[in-house]
Amino acid sequence: MITSPLTYLFTLAFSATAFALLEQKAHLKIFKYIPAVVMIYAYTMFLASVGFFDSNKEISAIYTLAKTNLLPAMLFLMLLQIDLKHFFKLGKKLTIAYIMAVVSLFIAFVVVSYLFAFDRDMAAAFGALAGSWMGGTANMIAVGSALGVSQEAFGFALVVDSVNYTLWVMLLLFLVPFAAAFNRFTKSEANLASMSAIGCACQMGAKRYWLLIFLALLISLVSQILANYIEFLNSTTTVVLLATIFGVGGSLTRLKNLNGANEVATSMLYLLVALIGSQAVFESFSGLGVYVFAGFCILAVHGVLMVVAARLFGLDLFSIAVASLSNIGGVASAPILAAAYDKNLVGIGVIMAIMGYLIGTFGGLIVGNILIGIAQ
Repeated sequence: MITSPLTYLFTLAFSATAFALLEQKAHLKIFKYIPAVVMIYAYTMFLASVGFFDSNKEISAIYTLAKTNLLPAMLFLMLLQIDLKHFFKLGKKLTIAYIMAVVSLFIAFVVVSYLFAFDRDMAAAFGALAGSWMGGTANMIAVGSALGVSQEAFGFALVVDSVNYTLWVMLLLFLVPFAAAFNRFTKSEANLASMSAIGCACQMGAKRYWLLIFLALLISLVSQILANYIEFLNSTTTVVLLATIFGVGGSLTRLKNLNGANEVATSMLYLLVALIGSQAVFESFSGLGVYVFAGFCILAVHGVLMVVAARLFGLDLFSIAVASLSNIGGVASAPILAAAYDKNLVGIGVIMAIMGYLIGTFGGLIVGNILIGIAQ
């Protein structure tokens, strides 16, 4: 049993590093279906469940300290990658597709929450899931922390995120050959003609890791200090929103040109997931099936609404599929789906997915608070 807070942090950092390296270097097929972030959570959760970590005050204190400081730092770095000018270059059809993806997910979460009569904990967990499906895992952690999701419910939501997302990716890739027929149905055959000229906001030049780490920790400190004087809903929500605002503000300056933000933010994300997993002790998986089924229902409602929007606005299959996956899958999968249509369209998937870092936190918080209001 680990009782030292330093050994506790080392174990988590080592576990996160090991799974990240396996995903990057080993090229194992299992990572196509179960991403490293889920494996990190599952492994540290297993260690916690078998009593590997002691529940002493020192470990609890270092857990709170690390999570409190890493969360706003990670959000700031994630948001530095946003390029609003590139997003607005997407054009009317792609912008409508993206907006409809966000709106349809919002509606789907609310409808399914009402039909399933979520309790408070489940509502908060699906609020965190909304953060992921409108942005990414980083947004999920931010929203989950702000909404006070229990460790067990967060674990269930993370499983739903992985399982349902994997099947959704498979479905969207399966539909690629049917694009011509779908586009005739929505009368959008000519939409793809000008899309290949849209570029992506790719970062170039030397990596500035130390500067990025300094800036991220500085923003974390400033956000927490300001949260003592300004409060929105609760302290954690305030810190999350302030870090988001600083990140978006930084993306409008020369700071967005600092290369390496994604790598540093991802490292923080993996350590955060390991931290959360290390505090999750599962006594039963009896409620997991309801979570997964509810997740599929959300995707079904979202899919139907996207098809209706495509018919109404004359959107092609590429636009609605990539818009959907840029929300639900993020940067890891949206460019792959875009490339399945045409390699010249990869940039569109990147731009849409990066925008999710901004939308995900606000969207998840709005959805989560509505779901909690319905549950009460």
